[in-house]
Amino acid sequence: MPGLIVVHQPDRLSMSLTQAAGKALVPRLERLGLGTVGDLLRHYPRRYLEPSTLTDIGALATGERVTIVADVERVQGPRRTRTGLFVLTASVTDGRDRLALTFFAKREGPLAYHAAQLVPGRRGTFSGQVSTWQDGRQLTHPTYEMLDDEQAEGRARERAGWPVPLYPLTAKLEQRHVRDLVHQELTGLGPSHFPDLLPDEVRARRGLLTWAETVHKVHEPHEEADWRAAHRRLRYQEAFVLQAELARRRARAAAEEAVARPPRAGGLLEAFDARLPFTLTAGQREVGAEIAAELARPVPMQRLLQGEVGSGKTVVALRAMLQVVDAGGQAALLAPTEVLAAQHARSLRAMLGDLAEGGLLGGAETATRVALLTGSASSAARRAALLEAASGQAGIVVGTHALLSDVVQFAELGLVVVDEQHRFGVEQRDRLRAKAGGHPHLLVMTATPIPRTVAMTVFGDLETSVLREVPAGRSGVQTHVVPAGRPTWLERTWRRVREEVDGGGRAYVVCARIDPDSEADRDADLVVDRAAPGDDAGDDALLDDDGGAPAEAPARPPLRAVLEVVEELRALPVLAGVPVGTLHGRMAPEDKERALADFASGRVPVLVSTTVVEVGVDVPEATVMVVLDADRFGVSQLHQLRGRIGRGSAPGVCLLVAQVEPGSPAATRLETLERTTDGFELATVDLGLRREGDVLGAAQSGASSSLRFLRVTRDAEVIEQARQDAREVVAEDPELERHPLLREAIEAELRGDRDEFLDRT
Repeated sequence: MPGLIVVHQPDRLSMSLTQAAGKALVPRLERLGLGTVGDLLRHYPRRYLEPSTLTDIGALATGERVTIVADVERVQGPRRTRTGLFVLTASVTDGRDRLALTFFAKREGPLAYHAAQLVPGRRGTFSGQVSTWQDGRQLTHPTYEMLDDEQAEGRARERAGWPVPLYPLTAKLEQRHVRDLVHQELTGLGPSHFPDLLPDEVRARRGLLTWAETVHKVHEPHEEADWRAAHRRLRYQEAFVLQAELARRRARAAAEEAVARPPRAGGLLEAFDARLPFTLTAGQREVGAEIAAELARPVPMQRLLQGEVGSGKTVVALRAMLQVVDAGGQAALLAPTEVLAAQHARSLRAMLGDLAEGGLLGGAETATRVALLTGSASSAARRAALLEAASGQAGIVVGTHALLSDVVQFAELGLVVVDEQHRFGVEQRDRLRAKAGGHPHLLVMTATPIPRTVAMTVFGDLETSVLREVPAGRSGVQTHVVPAGRPTWLERTWRRVREEVDGGGRAYVVCARIDPDSEADRDADLVVDRAAPGDDAGDDALLDDDGGAPAEAPARPPLRAVLEVVEELRALPVLAGVPVGTLHGRMAPEDKERALADFASGRVPVLVSTTVVEVGVDVPEATVMVVLDADRFGVSQLHQLRGRIGRGSAPGVCLLVAQVEPGSPAATRLETLERTTDGFELATVDLGLRREGDVLGAAQSGASSSLRFLRVTRDAEVIEQARQDAREVVAEDPELERHPLLREAIEAELRGDRDEFLDRT
């Protein structure tokens, strides 16, 4: 995995490991992506053992993959078994409990080597999977390393008290192989081999190690303080590289020119405000003023608008679009799905009324049009929308990826509004901006609350506006967790659905996949409960130290699927006579539209759906949502889903059906959702439970996160410091001409898909 060492002496750091490691180890190292000495030194330990601290053997769990520090107590064998194999057993201890080590071989010779190493009284590290045998626990064929290696006694005794680095490994590669190879290559490497990308004044201000000190201390720390200081430098450096690139992008945006779009008296915006049937919240007015001021400047607006579910982002965006139309421009609203694009077009037309009927009989004098362009539109509808966009008749053009097509032209594109922007790639966003023939203003909307640490890390080149208030008149949502293994609770769940339907409400039933015979479908953003790599906490359960596969997780029941659940509900006596419909991503667009229309009208009051309803679907009569396999979804997604109910005057109830173990991450997610509707609190909890790549959006692009030490969940102060320092550096040197190492690090770390989570403009 690429790191942040910038190579300037290729004679040493770019040398192939074939010369350094020998042919036997090279294939094993290559499976880890290690081909050169530089790659090896960028392969950092994932944690450390303190050899002076014996592991608590009594706390080890069967099935757990572990690396422990223990003393050899006794050895027996080798001896021949009744099967003809030879066996050697040893016992290691922490002074209280014992753990058996067992080795088998066809010949006695290999076991004699182990017997010579495992001398009672010697201390070592032992790695393997804990199993049970004859009422005791054991490690079968563990890998080990004696900490007082008698064959290299001088160096070994010096290193015996040092922290022991543990590296990510692959099959047939042992810790000692990597440690010995790293030691061999570090010997003789000095500061000249590790030029520093951090400016000296920044490093001194923050009290950080030099880069040469960092590389040595992260691999061969003499005490705990050494590797902690190295990690501090690595965390800061990752933050600094990211913030330097964000600062560069902000500087470039500020240097660009855009057409100013000031408000116009007597225009569409004024007419729209005059007929609003409700009062804007204080937050909507404040954010609207910020956006209006930025649109009026000859510099491209670059703003992120985030808000709670139901906080009124669409009204704020529409007012911005009308200001641009009043100033002679057009606005494009890019949505990630056809369902959401169609919903936006309907909502905008409904809010505008005759203001959206420009040139039509009954249209207002200052009216414009709202065009909808999707890939599945009929030929006639597509031609009409293309003409309205190209001629400027449509001041607002709503669409999906179809807006990116070469045949789509605008008369004067002045504002791009991107909804749920994390669903789009860099190239797609750039193609739409290019249609403006210049630099249009940009408004990015997201309904996923983003804690400040993430906003600084991911959206650092955008100004951020937050809507926290929910408009008056909404009754809110209560959430309850329903144990999937309790039949009486499930019966009550469907009875509650019937009660809501009989009371005039609508019910969503959300499944994680479409077909019971398929894997989880693409429109289900399922989460994985496991720790982020690189955390200080151990992750032996994820990766065996000697390269074995991760221990298998307990078998989970198959995910419930739309096509099976809809048939089950239609057969339930409690729902007799209640029409049950379906909605999922594989349906034809006209079928999706029909399903939503039938649901909204009440003709089909129960809708079994995938997460295609997660954003944008607005049915005020929807009062109940049942999420099946709720433990398999992330906090933010579940919060988005339940935001589809309780949007009218009637209160909503969200029932999360799941089978979870108490204390598990899944249980924590669901309990938090049950307790609070504060999206920012939920997002913070979600950050703590998800892997870093998911936090930064890399999961959507298929790329892995480039952050290995920085954690946005805990490192707010580091990010803030790096942001301040990077902005100062870029202000003095916008293109980093005087900081070539930093520029190269940005290119190395954020090249290709790696900048997918960073490129938000």
